Amino acid sequence: MDDVSITMTPPESQNLKKIVAESAVNHYVRDGMTVGLGTGSTAEYAIRKVGELAASGYELTCVATSLRTEKLAAEVGVRISDLSDVEHIDVTIDGADEVDPDLQLIKGLGGALLREKIVAAATVKEIIIVDDSKLVQKLGTRSPLPVEVVPFGHTKTKYALEKQGCKAALRTVGGRPFITDSGNYVYDCVFAAIESPFFLESRIDVIPGVVENGLFLNTAYAVLSVNGEGVVTAIGRDGTRDILTP
Repeated sequence: MDDVSITMTPPESQNLKKIVAESAVNHYVRDGMTVGLGTGSTAEYAIRKVGELAASGYELTCVATSLRTEKLAAEVGVRISDLSDVEHIDVTIDGADEVDPDLQLIKGLGGALLREKIVAAATVKEIIIVDDSKLVQKLGTRSPLPVEVVPFGHTKTKYALEKQGCKAALRTVGGRPFITDSGNYVYDCVFAAIESPFFLESRIDVIPGVVENGLFLNTAYAVLSVNGEGVVTAIGRDGTRDILTP
């Protein structure tokens, strides 16, 4: 009998996002929960899956991390509650721009870092969904660190940010400053690497004009990472690693 060679075609990028997002919803969302809905291209697949659960009869209370998320949630039939009206959030499913081996994160390239951090702080289990290209040995090596600042005197804030060892660039859209949902600007701060994330966070947070930074430290309950073959691995804060089935 002749040998038969079978070549598997890896899933496309968008399909990988769908796989990891739906895996997170399947494994962590239960009927009756209060659920935080993240922002970004990967989180959008989770929102659509939550919409399917709501349509099937799940009673879910949902909180959005951005106006963009609120809009999509409405489109898929998910009713959004104000964060102030819920006691806590059972689980939030959101993306990240970088994840280090200790599950420390950089988030905010989608521009929603302030509301994402507020929602994360109210969440019992923050589930982060990424493809494995977002896994890094040190934060800051593949993604800039977003920092949200008030518009007033923002160039002075930029100067203080750059004193922390980065090159800070004002985020723009169409030649004009990008405006967050809270009416602020964002500086994307490029570091060679972030050697001491907790120290850097404390230094940035005391700069006048800074609203919030994109370091999400000791936030993730678990990170779900999908590889190029569509295999999802759940990495726990305790160091456990489990392959998740669909």
